[in-house]
Amino acid sequence: MKQWKIAAIAAATVLATLGSTGAMAAEQYMPVLSYRTGPYAPNGVPIADGIVDYMKLVNERGGINGVKLLIEECETAYDTARSVECYERTKAKNGGAVAIQPWSTGPTFALTEKAPIDKISLVTLGYGRSESADGSVFKWNFQLAGNYWVGADVIIQAIGKREGGMYKLKGKKIALIYHDSPYGKESIPMVRERAKMLGFSVMELPVAHPGVEQKATWLQIRKERPDYVIMWGFGVMNSTALKEAQATGYPRDKMYGSWWAGAEPDTRDAGEAAKGYNAVALQNSADKNAAVVKETLSNIYAQGKGTASTKDEVGSVLWLRGAMSSMVVVEGIRRAQERFGKGKVMNGEQVRWGLENLNLTAERIKEIGFENVIRPLATNCQDHMGSYWARIETWDGKEWKISSDWMQGDEQIIKPMIKAAAAKYAQEQKITPRTGTDCDS
Repeated sequence: MKQWKIAAIAAATVLATLGSTGAMAAEQYMPVLSYRTGPYAPNGVPIADGIVDYMKLVNERGGINGVKLLIEECETAYDTARSVECYERTKAKNGGAVAIQPWSTGPTFALTEKAPIDKISLVTLGYGRSESADGSVFKWNFQLAGNYWVGADVIIQAIGKREGGMYKLKGKKIALIYHDSPYGKESIPMVRERAKMLGFSVMELPVAHPGVEQKATWLQIRKERPDYVIMWGFGVMNSTALKEAQATGYPRDKMYGSWWAGAEPDTRDAGEAAKGYNAVALQNSADKNAAVVKETLSNIYAQGKGTASTKDEVGSVLWLRGAMSSMVVVEGIRRAQERFGKGKVMNGEQVRWGLENLNLTAERIKEIGFENVIRPLATNCQDHMGSYWARIETWDGKEWKISSDWMQGDEQIIKPMIKAAAAKYAQEQKITPRTGTDCDS
């Protein structure tokens, strides 16, 4: 059976599970751009399952003040052209999409100019273009919970702490192995900036999609013997790198991955060979004891309504990240309803306002089941990210364990980088940064 037919059946199954798509009750349309096929499917499947499971859970809870979510998946295979096609196909259906998550940095770049015209928020939780955290320029982009510059800075802080102080990084050599794509290249500005400030040297080593050919990369690692390796990989690139590190004899405990290189699919096959490998965690890591996980198992999976093929996936790193991404959109809609009408279906402009005025307090986070999964998060006109915090997790040979306290990306470094890059984009696109009444709208 062809992949598009499989995706169509999956989407139809989701809709059937949720009930009739008719106008019997108010429904907020929620398209899901997912990649359950292609080379990155092992990572994409748990993300999509978490996204859809949380929306189902919201419906089981009664919806958003009574408004149920109408879920429809569109298969992208992690391909930019197909992602744009899914966006165009779904944006006007069922009353219109109000928020779309591209789930890849390439499509985020491609859709950034389209979203303001269509009045659809692009929600890119922990990915996308780092400068889009500046809401004064990127009115319709929401890079919630952290960007790649936060992730890279926290990794370098963790390495500095391990060495006994950031100043001790002077003279060190760090290799940056990155996916040769918009995603991978997002790591470069922060690593270069920190190298300039702290006096360490950087080996920049791109790896071509999908990442299975790394022999030359690791021969160079073996020759140069950098003090640490930062790995900005995704999918099969990550497990391949860990196997090559083992073959080369490079210590895994001196490797630090991005938060897209720190999930079970990246390390499960390597098992003990990956023991000691570290990654930065975007707020969450795996957490089988989180209240939202237990509620999903009892209210969704126990009723035979789960999306994943096995309930063991619930609470994994990427499942939780998918659930977290749905949660911030749901809370944005809920915030919009507080201003524009509880129990009503929101339009794109209203949801954009809700996402720009999020205030996820510790109390609210606990109430919806995400205690210890995510820190408080608040957005405004200037700040469409809302948090600069992350943690380090370590693979113990069998599972991921949080191995650091919360660490804050250095805002004195990151904010000027965001402002400078956003200003350059504004100049190129002839955008006047928002102030005053526009920020209040």
